[in-house]
Amino acid sequence: MSHSYLAFIDESGDDGLEKFREPGRRGGSSSWLVISACLFRQVHTLDAVSWRDEISNKMPEKKSRALHFVDLNHNQKVVAAQVIASKPLRALSVLAAKQPIPKGIYTDRNQLYFYMTRYLIERLSWLCRDLRPMVPEGDGRVAITFSRRGGMSYDNFRDYLRRLKASDDQEVKIHWPVIDIDGVTAKDHSSSASLQLVDAVASSFSAGLEPNPYGNCERRYAEILKPITYQRNGNYLSYGVKVVPKYEECNLTREQQRFIDMFK
Repeated sequence: MSHSYLAFIDESGDDGLEKFREPGRRGGSSSWLVISACLFRQVHTLDAVSWRDEISNKMPEKKSRALHFVDLNHNQKVVAAQVIASKPLRALSVLAAKQPIPKGIYTDRNQLYFYMTRYLIERLSWLCRDLRPMVPEGDGRVAITFSRRGGMSYDNFRDYLRRLKASDDQEVKIHWPVIDIDGVTAKDHSSSASLQLVDAVASSFSAGLEPNPYGNCERRYAEILKPITYQRNGNYLSYGVKVVPKYEECNLTREQQRFIDMFK
């Protein structure tokens, strides 16, 4: 039996933990690592291309249908978020504030990325479980596709999920019946309209927290996406918007606090 859902995962920012970027200066690591997922029913497999094309068609000056959020201007980003927010999909993001992380905790390659993606997979599994009564087709599982990132072994990530599944750690709250570990794959951003959509989601949430070269944050894109962001009974911060560490410990600026306040 086929999967019930498709999920696509991409990130904005990097997992560097030193020499953080400063406004007005080139280079340096991002202060935040944002990893996002878009989830939709498997019956919409082919629709994602038309959703992406709908965005591109609103920008006749673009020379390619391919969508890369960072290359858009502000007005184009607003339109991209508006189109995505009108579609039958759900978005969720985990947001890691890197500057508060003590030195020496994440020393292995991709260790922070794996740890944060665990939180994302948890919430993805809850969302699939929550939606199942309204999604009768398929076997209830989700097929997960990552946007391929350099230096990342997806065999290692699948092994990481298997270790989590086999462990007795009560802190791991993944609803395993919906997760197809063997079906976790990766594709290039340019080859998948669905990955281009989730790139827009990750970049939208990152814009609300990561200062731009002028030191400002832009929360409007994420505000537009709020209606499709996973929540339970109005609770976003435990579900579709997971902040690590707790936002009270992130030394947020006033702009960043306003971003968090949107989801309280």
